[in-house]
Amino acid sequence: MSQSLSAVYVHVVFSTKDRRPFFRDLEVRGSLHAYLGSVSGELGCNPLITGGVEDHIHMLARLGREMTQAGWVKELKRISSIWVKRVGSDYATFEWQSGYGAFSVSQSNVGAVCQYIANQIEHHRTMSFKEEFLVLLKRHELSFDERYLWD
Repeated sequence: MSQSLSAVYVHVVFSTKDRRPFFRDLEVRGSLHAYLGSVSGELGCNPLITGGVEDHIHMLARLGREMTQAGWVKELKRISSIWVKRVGSDYATFEWQSGYGAFSVSQSNVGAVCQYIANQIEHHRTMSFKEEFLVLLKRHELSFDERYLWD
């Protein structure tokens, strides 16, 4: 085959360091989501949706053929951290957590994951980020040591 094609969808989740609620301001949060989507697209990873609440991000994207998952997330966090710190003095101490969760999504579940990400505000009326992240890890049958999940 002379052409390389790929359709790998990844749902990535990462939090602010210590789950600090930096993004209570809905305008800043919306701008961050748009910026993350733009950065992801520039990295060759077409974003389908970016969402989240005051202390964490969810993004569903189609991973580019030339980008590793780790490289994609590293660049998303690095570039967006610079952007956030320029928003204003309230964000001068901003940091993302060091880790992340990445979950594969089949084409048949893309719509459901998009809806899940779009409904984050409602979802987090009844569930904390920690509870949500543990559910995702268990649903995807990932082994983990909870002592090292939270920074």
